[in-house]
Amino acid sequence: MATVDVDFENFGKTIEENDVVLVDFWAAWCGPCRMFGPIYEEASNRHEDVVFAKVDTEAEQQLAVAAQIQSIPTLMAFREGIAVFRHSGVLQGEALDDIIRQIKELDMDEVRKQIQQADGEGAEGN
Repeated sequence: MATVDVDFENFGKTIEENDVVLVDFWAAWCGPCRMFGPIYEEASNRHEDVVFAKVDTEAEQQLAVAAQIQSIPTLMAFREGIAVFRHSGVLQGEALDDIIRQIKELDMDEVRKQIQQADGEGAEGN
């Protein structure tokens, strides 16, 4: 599977309609982004059941701000519409494959339970 470009308009839909979505926030002027790009593209060919999205932070500044991107490249991962991973900096292919494996193995019922507990604790402190 090739990577797909996403923008502010289709970002939410992409995350909601796919089980596992990785999002690479990048810019053309960014040297580390140019290093990570081919690694990300190769991984997309190995994991055809995962959506590999790309966001050009120069063209999609509103989306980059909404995602609180402070350095690039930043990789975010979503599973069942929930953000489950975030990393800034270059990842090598083996590390990226390992992260994808871990995301696929997540017990999403447990993740949702932890989110509910965290939300409940936050509400109690108000």
